[in-house]
Amino acid sequence: MDLYAEEIISHYEHPHNKGKLDAENATFHEHNPLCGDEITIHLHIDNGRVDRISFEGNGCAISMGTASMLTDFIKGKTLEEVEKMGVSTVIDLLGIDPGPGRLKCATLSLKTLKEAIFVYEHKSVDSGTRNL
Repeated sequence: MDLYAEEIISHYEHPHNKGKLDAENATFHEHNPLCGDEITIHLHIDNGRVDRISFEGNGCAISMGTASMLTDFIKGKTLEEVEKMGVSTVIDLLGIDPGPGRLKCATLSLKTLKEAIFVYEHKSVDSGTRNL
């Protein structure tokens, strides 16, 4: 478990893909009112795939570390693949279960990413995403 925690801390201290994208065509901002974490996801989508992704935000090590890890993981995925992702995707990516008290922190970036894609596709946000 310590190995996984170290990786999360490393991504928190040295985040990948942090900053605004040039020529983005999808973006969404979300926050966690329970703890104050906030994130904006920026995407460039090309031919139904995530071509480029970045994030901006502030929050705890879990939310920001997950955002960094998720942005690495998402590159090249189809929009359909992303839409199917849920809590288990985040837990698998982290390698640990953050527990009920930190789950909203861990899933904030995935929720924001999926909301950006739903807006891009002019679709309503599904209940699974709303409940992340």
